[in-house]
Amino acid sequence: MGRIPLSWANAIPIGLLIFIVAGVYSSVGLGGASGYLAILSLFSIPHDVMATSALCLNLLVAGVAFWSFREKDFFSWHLTWPFMATSIPAACLGGLCKISFRAYSLLLGMVLIAAVIRLMMDRQNEERPLNGKTLPLKAAFPVGVGIGFLAGMVGIGGGILLGPLALLYRWGGAKQIAATTALIIFVNSMAGLLGRYFGGNLRVLSPWFFIFVIVAALWGGLLGSHLGANFFSNRWLKRILSAILALIAIKLFFTVGRGMA
Repeated sequence: MGRIPLSWANAIPIGLLIFIVAGVYSSVGLGGASGYLAILSLFSIPHDVMATSALCLNLLVAGVAFWSFREKDFFSWHLTWPFMATSIPAACLGGLCKISFRAYSLLLGMVLIAAVIRLMMDRQNEERPLNGKTLPLKAAFPVGVGIGFLAGMVGIGGGILLGPLALLYRWGGAKQIAATTALIIFVNSMAGLLGRYFGGNLRVLSPWFFIFVIVAALWGGLLGSHLGANFFSNRWLKRILSAILALIAIKLFFTVGRGMA
């Protein structure tokens, strides 16, 4: 199945999907880049344009999410700084990398599967007690490097990779982790964009279309982060989104496999 040509006739459904993705992701402190990439991958858009556009949307929505959780005093600098210190330079390096469409599709599919796991774990771990252990720097530093590099290369903020680990090892409460991932996503998205700029790889959607999706993401991020910081109850939306991302990831893997045949 070929990809759909991008046109203004598709603007409303694309805007609606981006609004939903921004709302659901921001409710748990994520920027939504993997979701935006999933949406844009259905259309005839060059993969470097997809990655840069997703990073821009990610930057906006993660910033809104961080502000919402920070306002409710869920931010922990102790939990955040080790990942930030290592992931920012790694994201810049990742943004300098240029990869083939096949490799990009494979990486994107893996990231989407990680997003599904992240959303499922978010439901399962909500009520588990914290382990009370201090964040080990010898684990945090290499995790930050790996997350940052992949984030800059693929066009995401890295929160969907950091979140599962933080939840698994109970380094903080769900809302603390949401605040941390939101800030990590914000700075990694900015670093990834800088890397793309200096690498001559900074291309986005056409200006008016890009403004349209920016507005959709902004309103979705404002709504979702408000609900997440104050109510944190979007389980049915996460189930729907998990199913959508899983289906698109399977489609990407199928495309890669067919190309290798």
